Amino acid sequence: MDPTTTSPNINYATPRPGAAITAADVAALVAAFRAADRKPRLEYVISCAPGLEALLTAAGFLAEARHTYLLCTPSTLTTPPTLDHLDLQEPGTDLQRAALISAQNEAFGGDPVASEADVARLRNLQGDGGVAVMAVAGDGTCVGGGGAVPPTGAVSEVAGIAVRTPYRRQGLASVITADITRRLFTTGTEIAWLEASGEESWRVYERVGYRPAGQRLYIALT
Repeated sequence: MDPTTTSPNINYATPRPGAAITAADVAALVAAFRAADRKPRLEYVISCAPGLEALLTAAGFLAEARHTYLLCTPSTLTTPPTLDHLDLQEPGTDLQRAALISAQNEAFGGDPVASEADVARLRNLQGDGGVAVMAVAGDGTCVGGGGAVPPTGAVSEVAGIAVRTPYRRQGLASVITADITRRLFTTGTEIAWLEASGEESWRVYERVGYRPAGQRLYIALT
């Protein structure tokens, strides 16, 4: 749980794969979220805790979504041609981090202004071994980007792939995704995973070597 934001996309729980979970555990989890003034919420791979959904449902949780996740390994990664008019780089200053976050927020229909907490969160992610990549046009404008969380057990999630509207339909999302994934693999990550938000993004990710692997559940107590 992050004390700087109430966003449910940042404040959530994930069960330990194979752990024995009881109704008492669910009650304790709810109490922990309530104590922190956060919505009780989980995101997890269903096969890692097959009996958990029934316990959560019995406690009043409702499923928000079920998504297929995709995996990529060094042997399946395909690197698309680079785009001559754009440069891919890791943000090294807070000004660059703010530009990347603004581009992502704008692309996803949110507030384009990056807060100090957002910038600090990205800086910490990079410091902990995560990856951030921004696509920069010739005039210095950040037109898109994305990132990946610090690896755990040689596994990392790629997320936030975004391209501003005027720069779409040029293959940039594929280039960004492949570059982030490549950077992960050069530092020892063995598996990268992500989720596709729709049919179009699914094609983007499959084009660079991601393959369907299972289902994730998003579930919360209102």
